[in-house]
Amino acid sequence: MKLKIAICDDEPEQSGFISSIVKKWGAASGNVCEIKVFPSSEAFLFDYDGEKNYDILLLDVEMKGMSGVDLAKFLRRYSSREEIVFISSHFEFFGEGYEVDALHYLVKPVSEEKLFPVLSKAAERLAEEPPSLLIVTDNETVKLPVTDIIYVESLLHYIVIHTQKGDFKAKESISTFSERAGEDFYRVHRSYLASLKHIVRISRNGVKMDTGEELPLARGKYDDINRAFIERI
Repeated sequence: MKLKIAICDDEPEQSGFISSIVKKWGAASGNVCEIKVFPSSEAFLFDYDGEKNYDILLLDVEMKGMSGVDLAKFLRRYSSREEIVFISSHFEFFGEGYEVDALHYLVKPVSEEKLFPVLSKAAERLAEEPPSLLIVTDNETVKLPVTDIIYVESLLHYIVIHTQKGDFKAKESISTFSERAGEDFYRVHRSYLASLKHIVRISRNGVKMDTGEELPLARGKYDDINRAFIERI
């Protein structure tokens, strides 16, 4: 399994040590780990703005500026996919992990014996549970499995997310949603984002979804979407 793991700690010695443990776990468990280390929550968010595909986050609770808990709360507004592990020198922050559905809480000093089973549990959960997205509507916040989303339609300043369980309207651009949704979705038209898993037929002018609905296909996209579709079959 390929995993993208972020370590966020303002103490370089700690983050370097934790990174070495993660590398050992990856080699021992057979998982391919892409590890990125950040000295602050702000540094992580700068990177996260362009890449929203992390699998596991190892967050120091007590950092200068934005704390690990505040960072987790911010991230949970947009995604529920990442497995979050808090690391701290104190026990009193333990209860805050429940609010963001944290996987585990580790007290420093971190060791292989402590971190190995937590990473294994995170990998198991990621393998079993389909990735989800948090959708903020006018009245509620909804956790949607990505596999339930059929297509997304852009309407002025809003998008309508068409799913197997109904439609959800959110104030978000289709471009931003596309970044969050990942590679299983294709921008077939400036106003439509389609799930490759729900496409059943592609023609020069449009794509047919497994619900029977047909979406327009922008000129020049036929060959590109065919390649994307075949790669994900």
